[in-house]
Amino acid sequence: MQDAEGKGCTLELTFYRNQNNFSQPKYEERLFDHLGFEVKNMNDTLTTLRKENITITDEPFELATGTTIAFVEDPDGTLIELIERK
Repeated sequence: MQDAEGKGCTLELTFYRNQNNFSQPKYEERLFDHLGFEVKNMNDTLTTLRKENITITDEPFELATGTTIAFVEDPDGTLIELIERK
């Protein structure tokens, strides 16, 4: 995963070929809660995701530090945190 300047990191996702069904437990029962990704522009990112009918579970809100975060869901219900740092 890299940005336009070629900076980034490696993210490993595992797929189990013999797994027939994936079900995400309720939020309170999860061992894995969410992934977080930094975005350069929260509004532009959410506009793009809305066009793709991505579920936005928490609209953007600003933390005391000036950082803005929002949450979306992947098709399996896993939360993805979007982070825009000021």
